Amino acid sequence: MMNRTILRLFLFVVFLPLAFAVNAQDKLPDWALGPFLRPENVNPIIWPSAESFFMDPILRQKIAWEAGDVFNPAAAVHKNKIYVLYRSEDRSGNGIGMRTSRIGMAESSDGIKMKRSPEPVFYPGEDEQKANEWPGGCEDPRIAVTAEGIYVMLYTQWNRNIFRLAVATSKDLKHWTKHGPAFGKAYNGKFKDLKCKSGSIVTKLGNGKQVIAKINGKYMMYWGERFMNIATSTDLVNWEPALNAKNELDMIVKPREHYFDSDLTECGPPAIVTDQGILVLYNGKNRGDARRDTNYVANTYSAGQVLFDLKNPSKLIARLDQPFFVPTAPFEKSGQYPSGTVFMEGLVYFKKKWFLYYGCADSRVAVAIYNPASPK
Repeated sequence: MMNRTILRLFLFVVFLPLAFAVNAQDKLPDWALGPFLRPENVNPIIWPSAESFFMDPILRQKIAWEAGDVFNPAAAVHKNKIYVLYRSEDRSGNGIGMRTSRIGMAESSDGIKMKRSPEPVFYPGEDEQKANEWPGGCEDPRIAVTAEGIYVMLYTQWNRNIFRLAVATSKDLKHWTKHGPAFGKAYNGKFKDLKCKSGSIVTKLGNGKQVIAKINGKYMMYWGERFMNIATSTDLVNWEPALNAKNELDMIVKPREHYFDSDLTECGPPAIVTDQGILVLYNGKNRGDARRDTNYVANTYSAGQVLFDLKNPSKLIARLDQPFFVPTAPFEKSGQYPSGTVFMEGLVYFKKKWFLYYGCADSRVAVAIYNPASPK
């Protein structure tokens, strides 16, 4: 009996850090959103398909547009259904970023069972944005909607030279108008060639609907890959990045050495106004060297949360020291990114629950659900 007790104590001490790492979201503070739980036996909900073809307007030939990998999804509610718009890659090249990306769409009445569209709904074409989008494509969408029903998509244009955060709008999620780079006109074009991505528009929840909000009289988003910054807009199309006293980009959240986000703090799905502030879910990448968080695999992408002051949106109030969502399933740790990735871009409030859609190892799409009616 004594030996078993000692053994149990030994195992508890040895595996304590791992237990905290995996179950971090079970101990979320009251300001954070969650816990998000994976529904049993349903993920991944979207996977590559070599049977989907469409006539590419640039190549002028039929392309198996989602035969490579599908990942990094946005989500929106429209006519009492959830629509998931996801990044899809063909097989035109080898290596991350060397294929052409287009955006496919799937719809669902329950947020889990998906009916996919046979053709992409958004892609590079013979249009004014071709120079910014070809041959790399249209990547990593995030979508929010106005109270009037206008959907705003922030996505990455990738021409294999410069990646740019860009804007498109739609009334039905199927037909989109491209508006070009989000920061193209700001400060007389100062940031037109800025390498930028990952825009999280601030939203609020009212009468059961999640819609775009104004902060201090303007629309606002958090954006950035290696750091977080703020940008504001009066029309949701033209955005102005915040600058500091030195007239440089104001980096309000940065990576932290020896934490799960030691390499990147990349903005995730649309931010949310809560009773305690503005909540931003973000994707944290662990470093691969001695400055990483040793509780997690090197180069892993996990999910974090930060809270900002509502009156002063650049003021950080709180930040999770441990991720609330980490790669655990086999398909989250195998694919284009075998180090492990749960990469959030879609978050919607639907039938009194929060549905979080995320990319798995840059190869699949999955969902996790938080039910506010269940105790944390």
